[in-house]
Amino acid sequence: MKRELSGPGIAYGGDYNPEQWPEEVWAEDMRLMREAGVTMVSVGIFSWALLEPKEGEYDFSLLDRVLGLLHANGIAADLATPTAAPPAWFFRVHPEALPVDKDGRGLSYGSRQTFCPSSPAYREAALRMAGEIARRYADHPALAMWHVHNEYGCHNAECYCDESAAAFRRWLRARYGDDLAALNDAWGTRFWSQWYYDWDEIIPPRPTGAVPNPTHQLDWRRFCSDELLSLYEAERQVLLEAAPAVPATTNFMVMYNFDALDYWRWAPKLDLVSNDHYLQSADPESEIDVALSGDLVRSLAGGPWLLMEHSTGAVNWQPVNRAKGPGELRRNALAHVARGADGIAYFQWRAAKAGAEQWHSAMLPHAGTDSRIWRDVVRLGADLKALAEVRGSVGTAEVAIVWDWNSRWAMELPSQPSAELRFQDLVRAWYEPLWRSGVAVDFVRPDADLSGYRLVLAPSLYLVDDAGARNLTAFAERGGTLAVGFHSGAVDENCHVRLGGYPGAFREALGVTTDELFPLLPGESVGLDGGGTGVLWSERVRLTGAEAVESYATGPLAGGPAVTRTSHGEGTTWYLATQPDPATLGGLLDRIRAEAGVEPVRATPEGVEAALRRGADADFLFVINHSDRDAEVAVPADATELLTGKPANGSVTVPAGDVAVVREPRGD
Repeated sequence: MKRELSGPGIAYGGDYNPEQWPEEVWAEDMRLMREAGVTMVSVGIFSWALLEPKEGEYDFSLLDRVLGLLHANGIAADLATPTAAPPAWFFRVHPEALPVDKDGRGLSYGSRQTFCPSSPAYREAALRMAGEIARRYADHPALAMWHVHNEYGCHNAECYCDESAAAFRRWLRARYGDDLAALNDAWGTRFWSQWYYDWDEIIPPRPTGAVPNPTHQLDWRRFCSDELLSLYEAERQVLLEAAPAVPATTNFMVMYNFDALDYWRWAPKLDLVSNDHYLQSADPESEIDVALSGDLVRSLAGGPWLLMEHSTGAVNWQPVNRAKGPGELRRNALAHVARGADGIAYFQWRAAKAGAEQWHSAMLPHAGTDSRIWRDVVRLGADLKALAEVRGSVGTAEVAIVWDWNSRWAMELPSQPSAELRFQDLVRAWYEPLWRSGVAVDFVRPDADLSGYRLVLAPSLYLVDDAGARNLTAFAERGGTLAVGFHSGAVDENCHVRLGGYPGAFREALGVTTDELFPLLPGESVGLDGGGTGVLWSERVRLTGAEAVESYATGPLAGGPAVTRTSHGEGTTWYLATQPDPATLGGLLDRIRAEAGVEPVRATPEGVEAALRRGADADFLFVINHSDRDAEVAVPADATELLTGKPANGSVTVPAGDVAVVREPRGD
């Protein structure tokens, strides 16, 4: 049973760490939170050392006062289990709980997440702490939600110690039905004399003299994700027993630089999906990543979600940490709302003066209230209050992009045809032209229900099982349009190559077959006969029913098909056997979606993002102007711009760098 977050409107706040400050500062915090419109804060995330100064001895006096103060000021608490940062005393008592890296180096405590996920001692201590918090605060009037742990797997997604090896073997026995022969078959251990005769012979994929077994590595990634999920589920159960009606979440990290967890497996376990998202300073169009991440999180959630962390300005952990530009704080936050977020929160409330994240921005910066960040924070609070009726509305899309963590992990293993392929980059390359055109997008698993879509895109699906492949091809058979990117369908769920020619699982549906691959070197490209170029990849395609839409004009495959199209059942399939340049890819996707009958959310000028949320009796159109020019967008005559409260009168003008949110009544 899913439990919902109580309270009206869009939640607003951030991580609140009052233990970092003298108690006399707290009153000012409350006053300024009210000024900014803060409605909920996360509390206690890294407070284990203060709450349990010695094993089994607890001191909740500080947390008691903080929660009382929040309640007195009308601010809800997203109360954390502080299990992401065990205290130093724990590791002195249980040094065996410290993690071991891939090279066999034992790591020390002194930061956060310095524990082995398979450690029995850690699990016992974490559940004990979660239980103490749950029983003490289950009925506290400030409690709105449980915040379990923090960013699972951010620093310790993998541990290679002997305890982890034993846990890995237990996981494998469960996966393969305690059948060692089945594991040997799945892993292909006849190759290089890797056959196992005893479960105890199996170890984590530690460094070895040559390329490790790919299925061994893939199962390891699956195990590591599941092992952390088991920790979440264990803590969640403790909280549920004490407070059955209180929702629980843990913050995902759906962002450009994190791939450790299979969030399709995690999302159903959460009452409310929440996410942390940070910009990449080197990305000149980070607004595209904001949108992609938001669409993916909304798809994981199956509806509204919560942005648990992002930054008001610079972070502290990239090589160069730059502040955000004018209006960027507001555009980022409202873009997340546009993509389904029903709450906006930051790390953190007050910028730290000491510690590892002292140079990370916050809602209340080092400069205090006489700062651009503070003024933007206050303005955003007013914006979110004006958007209260948006809460609970959902996004609608006719286009789905297939996203699969197993496929991502498998394709980026060593010993591939090309080490230049990156799943995130390939998916973003296809997502970007849709974003520029204002086309709404969902993300789906390969085995998802596709009946609500007109167009399904699989930019990079190297690994797919039989059920997923059948589901995708059946979508086209029933009248949908399916477009598939190169090197897709190549292997099954065990990383076994699908024999008979590439692209393996999709050959018949695509009407093509490939016998040899010609990946391109860094900086190398091939010409296409439509005038564009292809990079990263080429392959010798033979038509077995499809027609060539674009052919190679240069390179070793000149004259051969590069982009193909065919009918399949009642629908249409496309295959892209190279990575076209952005303009060519955009043109192809415009053609594909037009043939599929997919229209943009709203026609907008270049550099202006449009997204739509659908409520019970109205649509909410978000128009975000990332350009340096004012933009005018047509809207219904009876629409209202919510941030100003003014009637739109048939169009809305959005100044450069600004945002408009338009309520459009619906007659249905």
